[in-house]
Amino acid sequence: MRLGFHRGRAPSPPADDAPLPPEPPAPVPQDELDRIVQSAADASAFLKAISHEGRLLILCHLSSGEKSVTELEDLLSARQAAVSQQLSRLRTEGLVTPRREGKAIYYRLTDNRAIRILDTVYELFCRCG
Repeated sequence: MRLGFHRGRAPSPPADDAPLPPEPPAPVPQDELDRIVQSAADASAFLKAISHEGRLLILCHLSSGEKSVTELEDLLSARQAAVSQQLSRLRTEGLVTPRREGKAIYYRLTDNRAIRILDTVYELFCRCG
């Protein structure tokens, strides 16, 4: 829609066939607002847990199966202390679970949301074409 401005004249009114603005959405019931607020807090905590490059790479490697801390160190070319720190955060958030076998500690994914997010990240950032 184009409003015409001419010297000394008021803008022309919109055409009769101009689309009307959309209706405002219906008010959201309070109990649903409470659920949205709680979900937003949970989603934010989850996204913060995976929003570190090292943690994201660990999750990517664990998406193909259980790995030892030593395997993850090699895959990430990172020191044991750095890998353990990131695994600790993922464990605290409930995204991975450790299993001890002798001196080795193995980790596996335990939250299906992580796999779903990894699939989305792959589609958005890694897939060619």
